[in-house]
Amino acid sequence: MYTILSKCVCPNASSLRLDRDEVLTIIVVIMSPKNPFVFVYAPQVRDHLQAIERKHHGLIRQAIEDQLHFEPEVETRNRKPLKRVIAFGAEWEIRCGPNNRFRVFYEVDLQANTVYVLAIGEKVRDRLHIGGEEIEL
Repeated sequence: MYTILSKCVCPNASSLRLDRDEVLTIIVVIMSPKNPFVFVYAPQVRDHLQAIERKHHGLIRQAIEDQLHFEPEVETRNRKPLKRVIAFGAEWEIRCGPNNRFRVFYEVDLQANTVYVLAIGEKVRDRLHIGGEEIEL
């Protein structure tokens, strides 16, 4: 929902050098704020992160917050719906990190405004490792 406020101002000729007949119109667009999504991490995600170098944990957390906070079901270059549901039941994935080597698998409950992070893994070439185990794609 957008609210548009319009205000007409007749400036002094000296300040903006407009003719007396000209009017400066200022339009302010106020967007109603969207409700941010709440993140719920599955218990096994802690184990998945232990298999990833600690120095990347902050980067992964930041990617989750940046990409899923407001529109988790909008497809982007690094956020895609899965063609088929994987073992964890995830419907979406985020690619992040150096060379997009990390994958975050999640599902969304729009009515509860909640994102469920189900798995976090590392892709090495054509193989995905989650919690130290290779997962078949």
